[in-house]
Amino acid sequence: MITNPFGRPGELLAAAPGFRRRFRTWRGERPFWAGLFTFTAGLPILYWPFAKLDLGGIPLALSTTSGAGSLVIGTLLLVLGVALCCRPHLRVFAGIATLLLSVVSFPVANFGGLFLGVASGLVGGSLACAWLPPAAGEPPAPPSEGGNTVVPAAEGRSGGC
Repeated sequence: MITNPFGRPGELLAAAPGFRRRFRTWRGERPFWAGLFTFTAGLPILYWPFAKLDLGGIPLALSTTSGAGSLVIGTLLLVLGVALCCRPHLRVFAGIATLLLSVVSFPVANFGGLFLGVASGLVGGSLACAWLPPAAGEPPAPPSEGGNTVVPAAEGRSGGC
């Protein structure tokens, strides 16, 4: 007989809605999507210098200062992506740094990770600069029942970079 290591048969599935609700609340309190786009911008920039490509018998490898630049820029973008999710008050600094590193990665890091890193970094940096923390007196939005909800614009709130 196979036993369930997680307890009763439906216990794991019963905990999923509570986890999703807590994750949604956590995600709403920080620039989550900006951090995710910034983190994913660092991956192709970090990866391409180490890829061994062979174009018609001509090996393509970056073992020069361009490879070191890709390593530094990719690592910094990964760290900025994590910082956006963990420290939302650094959003403007991290957003501007992400935008600058993404633009610099285009000539330095193999066309910015073959354009994937540049595009994702520009989106992530823009989202980080545009994100505003929820107002202190603003109650959390009730979960929708499967339909799209229209969120009214907040009065008196403005911001950005």
